[in-house]
Amino acid sequence: MWQAEACFRLHKETFMLILAAILAIFVYGIIAAMLGTILPDLSTRHSLTPKQNGNIAMSQAIGLMVGSFFVGPLIDVQGMKTGLLLGLALIVVALLGLRTAGGYGAIAGMMFTLGVGGGIVVVGANNMPPHIPVGALSTAGVYNLLNLFFGLGGLVTPLVAARLFQNNSARLLVFASGLTGVTLAVHALTEMPAGPTGFQVSQVVGLLGEPGLLALAFLLFLYVAAEVGVWNWLARHLIAQGVPEAKALTVLSLGFALGLLLGRVAVSPVLSTVAPETVLLGAAVLMTVTTYIMLQSASANVAWMLVFLGGVAMAPVFPTALAVVNAKFPAAAATATGIAVTAGWFGLVVSSPVIGGIAGDDPKRLKKALLVLPVASLVMVAVSFTL
Repeated sequence: MWQAEACFRLHKETFMLILAAILAIFVYGIIAAMLGTILPDLSTRHSLTPKQNGNIAMSQAIGLMVGSFFVGPLIDVQGMKTGLLLGLALIVVALLGLRTAGGYGAIAGMMFTLGVGGGIVVVGANNMPPHIPVGALSTAGVYNLLNLFFGLGGLVTPLVAARLFQNNSARLLVFASGLTGVTLAVHALTEMPAGPTGFQVSQVVGLLGEPGLLALAFLLFLYVAAEVGVWNWLARHLIAQGVPEAKALTVLSLGFALGLLLGRVAVSPVLSTVAPETVLLGAAVLMTVTTYIMLQSASANVAWMLVFLGGVAMAPVFPTALAVVNAKFPAAAATATGIAVTAGWFGLVVSSPVIGGIAGDDPKRLKKALLVLPVASLVMVAVSFTL
């Protein structure tokens, strides 16, 4: 009887930990897609200029960097539960604050808060896979399956906004805050591993000088810059090549997004027999090839196939790189993860300005500007060899 009760308790704790991790990543997927979904409505209601829209997006990116960098030591000292509860609480506050924000300054402030909360949740949730036993899958495989729910959150947000709430941002924000509140309650009820004993905040300086961590951080910087380049600019490039707008957006959503989702499912079992570093190298090589070829076609059908393959190639990079970070720096896993993720967010900050600056005012120059994607991927190949 005692053994049966202990086994039941163990399975319950594992189930709750898996549920908490899935909900956290799903919520962040919703948050990542939130600005693009609500900004048209907010811009109309508050008469926001394009420059103000850009500043609002920048405030969220800066918040992501702040949250992911500073939460690492907190999690390593106090445990991931403390960090995740803080991040989820900030997200609830920001979402409800956006619903009642009275103008540009308040919206920018709430988006910064949303970014801080999102950065905290990404770091916290991506430190959970090593503690989740799921059969024959490797830890890197668990990372990839977990981050599948980020993509699902990103796909659900615009769909719910358009079909359920008729693009009413206030209703969407209430829905998202309610879902985040449920996630917060689940995390509060879930037993989570405490931080490693003996961690000192002074170790952060030492980690910043670790060549292996710097290489992984640079890899994520390049990867996020490339992925954001596809999300933000590919549809515009296809339109400039003569592809109708509706088809261009379909290529992006049902091509690239679907490739990311299915790619993470497909690579998870592969990581049980292939080293994560080898997967990163292979993904970087495939990214170099697919991102270059996808820019050469003006046919919507051919572009869909190539963009889908590009999504499959990119799929394992972010979660697998974080799995490598966790494996190489177990004594300060959250802090190391925070440093690597912060570098990734910096890629988000610089990607669009660089591509936009090269393209200038001519949409047809986007084909040349988007060569940044295969170039970044090629540099990723070189960085992967150093791992």
